[in-house]
Amino acid sequence: MPVRSKKYKLHLKAASAAFLFLVLIASCSHEEPAPEKAYYLRVPDHFPAMEFPEDNAFTIDRWELGRQLFFDPILSRDSSISCGSCHKAEFALSDNVDISPGVEGRIGFRNSPGLFNVGYYPRMMREGGVPTLEMQVLVPIQEHAEMDFNIVDAASRLANSEDYVRKSQRAYQRNPDPFVITRAIATYERTMISGGSRYDKYLQGQTSALSASEKRGMELFFSNRTDCSSCHSGIFFTNNDYENNGLYEAYTDEGRMRLTNDSADLGRFRVATLRNVEVTGPYMHNGSLPSLESVIEHYNSGGENHPNKSALIRPLALSASEKADLIDFLRSLTDHEFIADERFQP
Repeated sequence: MPVRSKKYKLHLKAASAAFLFLVLIASCSHEEPAPEKAYYLRVPDHFPAMEFPEDNAFTIDRWELGRQLFFDPILSRDSSISCGSCHKAEFALSDNVDISPGVEGRIGFRNSPGLFNVGYYPRMMREGGVPTLEMQVLVPIQEHAEMDFNIVDAASRLANSEDYVRKSQRAYQRNPDPFVITRAIATYERTMISGGSRYDKYLQGQTSALSASEKRGMELFFSNRTDCSSCHSGIFFTNNDYENNGLYEAYTDEGRMRLTNDSADLGRFRVATLRNVEVTGPYMHNGSLPSLESVIEHYNSGGENHPNKSALIRPLALSASEKADLIDFLRSLTDHEFIADERFQP
């Protein structure tokens, strides 16, 4: 018995030495640990899961390629602007001007919307004419007042880059082409998820996350008196429907009518999310309202007369203190962690 015990101890020492040797060898390796998917794709517990198409499942290689393309002006005709030129992190991936200039300083006719939570939208664009995020990538690249380029020519430009060829092969097992460009950028955009505002903390049980004024504004927002939440509903503060909010008596931008050719859709636009609304001004489809105060005043007045105006838009007779409370609540929807997130900065 003593002999067996001695042999056991010798075997134990040998095994321990071998294990220590392997640990030392591993620690000397130059290989980096595999990055965690959780760093790239962060879905709040109270949000639905982010779904990816069968032909564009999430991978870190695709995310990294999409991020590089998003901030590279190579996709514009004169290599002067990128997606990130009009969708800036400090403005929750929107812009702080009414209309963002495109190549050669060209000005279009619509305000740059925030891209956060865009992966949850059932359809893209303000008139809802684009069914997928992958297809939406084509729009700014080919739009005359934005990047003014051709997706095929853009792919040829990327194919001349050894860096892009290598990363494209790693991500999609093919050289850069329209398939790769649209899907890589869409992969990156689907991870632009914002759900960390003080309002979210309140929803998760932190009742002190909102001030007294913000709570009063919240009650007003969700009340039948204002009907704000009839359109700006759910966790994303939008019902993803299309409404005419009485911004004008005569519309130069036809809105959803551009898609349907139905006069009943004149001046109707997709209901915008109110998340991060504090930093996404100026407001409306054309950036015509400069501040939250002007937005609240528009709705409080009942808007302009138009035959397609939603019946929900009517004079509200809000007092000065009620308007201030409502604005305070809207500011509680700002996700400061998202705005500062390094993943969405150049």
